[in-house]
Amino acid sequence: MRKKILITPRSFGKTSNVPFEMLKKYDYEIIRNESGKPYEESELINIIKDIDGIIVGLDKITSNVLKNAKKLKVITKYGVGMDNIDIEEAEKLGIKITFTPGANKESVADLAFSLMLCLSRNVIKLDNIVRSNKWEKIVGYEVYGKTLGIVGTGSIGKGVAKRATGFDMKILAYDKYPDYDFADKIGMKYVDKKTLLEESDFITLHIPLSDETYHFIDEEEFNIMKNTAYIINTSRGGIINENALYNALKDKKIAGAALDAFEEEPPLNSKLFELDNVILSPHCGASTKEATDRMGIMAVEGLISVLEGMEPKYLYKK
Repeated sequence: MRKKILITPRSFGKTSNVPFEMLKKYDYEIIRNESGKPYEESELINIIKDIDGIIVGLDKITSNVLKNAKKLKVITKYGVGMDNIDIEEAEKLGIKITFTPGANKESVADLAFSLMLCLSRNVIKLDNIVRSNKWEKIVGYEVYGKTLGIVGTGSIGKGVAKRATGFDMKILAYDKYPDYDFADKIGMKYVDKKTLLEESDFITLHIPLSDETYHFIDEEEFNIMKNTAYIINTSRGGIINENALYNALKDKKIAGAALDAFEEEPPLNSKLFELDNVILSPHCGASTKEATDRMGIMAVEGLISVLEGMEPKYLYKK
């Protein structure tokens, strides 16, 4: 009997046929989410009953979903963020989890740095001025030589740090598990959270969402930051308290912000839409051809390795 594979990410296989060619070799029956939006829990419960493996994007793989997945052997995360998967329930049921570590690190680091530049030079406002048939100047700030605070120095945070060296920035970092060898190599300094917030001109977040990191940046943190500081989040919504961010931006407690992730996605009718000192992006840090190609191939390799009884590739471990 053919094994059934459910694939939910919209971008899977869009930039290269290689992932699908890899799957075809095993004659899997492939089911795709063609709706253009993540499945609701009730939809997944109905679909997943006879699924052997799933390549999942942002769809929530809850305990209820997993309890109905009678044949499921592997969940492959198309990316690295695991906050949408009930890992404990999966482990309890003996379902293996693979992911695509490092596949999108350069793409997300690029976006984080580009958002930093856009904020400092008011690029969105400048574009709107010209499109409105006006010709006005806006005074911005240089990124070169400023202090950058990086929260989370995994592969993406390190990528941002490497880019910052080209701008001769002073680089501060905060991480529960510091990599001092890397820091020494590029001249980055680990500090505590308060010091990073107090001293940084730009703060960029690269940590996973968990109970511990939920609202990691809240009203208290905004009160510590410089009123000339900018904050960028290309990781997960929920790490920043968006109500507190709205107040901080409205009251000019900080100069600006850029978000590629939101507490609710899409952020329909968000109060942040009222403000002109925030840049909003539709969670597309990994949306490059290069990252999409890498994620597709790595996702398929992980999935096949489990389904075909091989040594599991890219196995996720807490």
